[in-house]
Amino acid sequence: MSALPCGSTRVDTQALGRAAIVSLYDELALDPKPGLVSFVDSGSHADMDAGTLLRSLFTLRRYFPAIAAAGAADADFPALQQLGIAAEARMLAATGGINTHRGAVFTLGLLCAAAGRQLAHGAPMGPAALRAGLLQRWGHALDRLAHLPHLSHGRNAARQYGLRPAAAEAALGFPVLFDIALPALRNARALGPRLARLQTLFELMAQLDDTNLAHRGGLQGLRWAQQQARGFLAAGGAARPDAVNHAQSLHAAFISRRLSPGGTADLLAAACWLDRVCTG
Repeated sequence: MSALPCGSTRVDTQALGRAAIVSLYDELALDPKPGLVSFVDSGSHADMDAGTLLRSLFTLRRYFPAIAAAGAADADFPALQQLGIAAEARMLAATGGINTHRGAVFTLGLLCAAAGRQLAHGAPMGPAALRAGLLQRWGHALDRLAHLPHLSHGRNAARQYGLRPAAAEAALGFPVLFDIALPALRNARALGPRLARLQTLFELMAQLDDTNLAHRGGLQGLRWAQQQARGFLAAGGAARPDAVNHAQSLHAAFISRRLSPGGTADLLAAACWLDRVCTG
């Protein structure tokens, strides 16, 4: 799918939404991914497989265009939240209560809303402008959200171990996404799509305090995963000839520890989305 041109004033909310679904499919299709579900296996997840995630994606196909349209209409944050809550309910109904894409509903939903707003205002669609627009319109609401008590595995792990939850990451303008993931993906483009995404996955895992890892393995599990990712990168990353074999061995090691970097996977999909919707 072609990218939306930077500086475009055409608000194609359907294209923004399709880009979100395709980017989530990009993440699902990548293999090997330490501990994560792919078309090859279920990783560290006993309760889901690729079919589960595909059913989930099908339920989200109208959500992303809808929230992009809400952003184009300059909706306030509670209106965006209601769209996200409804999307989560449809997702859970389709998966039998399994949380497959809650993080993506939040992160990619916000990004789609921000992109819709940028295009509606005739504003630039480069990454820096998109990030600034998101913070300008919804930054205060996100900051309030980050300080509200909220029950989730990720939020509980963040509170227990002093980590930054997803809402706090959003309130800062997704620094790991914009400053690490997107540059990593673009810098590795010459390796081809698969290896570029693999490189980005490991660069994300090395830096992100992924609360999904902390929930499953405690702070020790999170730091172990980050150490493995840094070792992969130090050995040459996805550019080395045996990168896929190295990643496959780490996949087995993550499964043995029941670790899964779900937050990392969400940001990989978000990076693919950013790369897809803006060429600047």
